[in-house]
Formats: sequence, structure tokens, C-alpha cells
Amino acid sequence: MPTIMITGAAGFIGGHVAREAERRGGLSLRLMSHRRPPAGAAAAGPATAGPGPSPGSGFGHGHGHGPGAVVPGHRTVRADLSDPGSLRGVCEGVDVLLHCASQIGGTPEANEAVNARGTAALMAEARRAGVSRVVYLSTASVYGRGAFRAARPEDLVRNPGSPTSGSRAHAEDAVLAAGGVVLRPHLVLGDGDRWVVPGLARILRALPGTVEGWAARTSVITAQDLARLLLGAGLAPAGDLTASVYHAAHPVPVTVRTLLGAVAAVAGPAADPAAEDLTAVRARELLAARGIAAQGLDMLTSDHWFDSDPVWRDLRCTPGPDFEAAFKELAEGYRRALLYI
Repeated sequence: MPTIMITGAAGFIGGHVAREAERRGGLSLRLMSHRRPPAGAAAAGPATAGPGPSPGSGFGHGHGHGPGAVVPGHRTVRADLSDPGSLRGVCEGVDVLLHCASQIGGTPEANEAVNARGTAALMAEARRAGVSRVVYLSTASVYGRGAFRAARPEDLVRNPGSPTSGSRAHAEDAVLAAGGVVLRPHLVLGDGDRWVVPGLARILRALPGTVEGWAARTSVITAQDLARLLLGAGLAPAGDLTASVYHAAHPVPVTVRTLLGAVAAVAGPAADPAAEDLTAVRARELLAARGIAAQGLDMLTSDHWFDSDPVWRDLRCTPGPDFEAAFKELAEGYRRALLYI
């Protein structure tokens, strides 16, 4: 029975990974969490991973709050990526490390401490303990601004535009230097999302119309599908992996018009269909007047479409339902969550 350690196990994606691992069975789980143990897990020792996102970091890929993973009987460790000493020994006996913890937003110093130095310290522990496979959950935001059309990792140059993205690029470097695998999703949807759909709802509520037809295409993935890919990358035979960096998204991109139409349907009366089509310049002015950063708008007015076929092919994994079918399953949960923003 392989032992898998999941960092950020109380967070958005880490919680989904823990639930997916429990669903598969035949795995011994070690759940590493920074502030609180995952629901249902048995605490073991004083020793969890880096802090979750800070308020105000926008709607880019974030880890948010966990979906309440119920994983009874598995060991929980508490450690802090910003405190390398707390990581000592956490990887002992671990076969596969799924690193899902990141600091998102907050100060540049906090991002550097958790994402860059913390990941480097964790990789040193993984090497010392003889961990056979490391998979890091990164983000397509390491590329900076688009446009990206059917883009492959090998054809792109990282150009992070924020302290969070820059420090996560440094985390990638540490993982790749340790022989690990990196997955880069763009927009992640699902139970526990406190950033993507709520951020989109805020933009919709601030604008009196569409923006240049919302014609751009974007890559999305559900947290459940992303959890399947992370676990699959951790357990796949080495010979099946043809790359060290993969994009992680549903293979079919979504138009921003379709994405925002789905969000508008669950966001309440303030997101009623638009009466006019705005220019991007005018939309930025309106968002600035409401104190909303224009970064989100940039991602909605240019293509952010990343080729993810290789990861599905290499892992012999079938993508879940397309966006419209998947969002129908998530709609009621989002409708309840958006009542409070």
C-alpha cells in the first residue's frame, strides 16, 4: 500500500485530492495542513502546509477553503512551509508527495517564504526521505498575460506578473530540480472555490454590459478532475510520463460568454443580462471606480487556452463532463455561496 502525503490537505484542491484518494482506496494517506486538520482525519503529532490565500488576491487560480474531505483513520501532520524546521521528518515513509499548498496573495515576503523557500525546504526533506515521486500543483499564471491559444508548456516562456506567480515559478524550479512533475491549471471550479466564480460575479455586478462581446476562450477544469490528474500523476509508472510540466484543464476551452452566462445565472439579480457592449478601456474605468483590479478583466478579454491533451493521454484518464454539464452540478452550491459576497 503506497503512502501518499498531500500538502494543503485542508484547502480547496488538497481537500478534493484527499477525497479522491480515499475514494480509490488501497492508499495510505498522510495529510499535511497548516492551520486545521482536514475534516474526519485523525491528528498525529505536533507537526500543515503553507497558508491559504489572503483576501483581495483576485479571482485567479486559488486554493480557498477545503470541501470537507472525510478521510477517517489517516494520519494528519501539522507543519508550516514558512518554518522549515517544522518540516523535519514529515516525508519519512512517504512514497508519493502531492504538493497542493501555496500562499496566494498577501505580502511578497509571505509568498517568498511559503512558495519559494518553503517548497525548496520541502523538496530537501523529500530527497532526504527517498520520496519516489513529487507532483506540484502550480498555476498557468506563471506565464503572465495572454493571449494563449492551444498553448503547450514547451512553447511558452514564464513571465509572472505578481509576487504570488513569481514565487510559484520558483517553487516549480525546486520541484523540477528534484525530478518532480508540475501541473499548471488555469481556472478551477468546484466545491470550496472562493476565488474564481465569486470574482467573476463581482466583475459582472460592477459592469453594465458585456465587454467586447466576451469572445475570448479560456481553459477551465473542475476541482474533481484536477484531483484525478494530480493523483494520477503521482501514481503513474515513470515510463508513462512524457513530460515534467503539464497543463491541467478540460481539453475543450470555454468561451468567456458561456462562462459568464453560467455565473450570471447563479449570481442573482445584480448579474442580469447586459444592456450594452463595453470597450475594454471603459470596463477598466468602471472596475477601478468600484475598487476592483483589472487583472481579472485581462483574463476575460484575451484567450487563455492551454493545450492539456498530453496529461489526459499520458495518464490514460478520460476527462469529466464538459463545462456546461459540469457547471449544472455545481450551480446550487455556487448559488448558496454567492449569497454572502
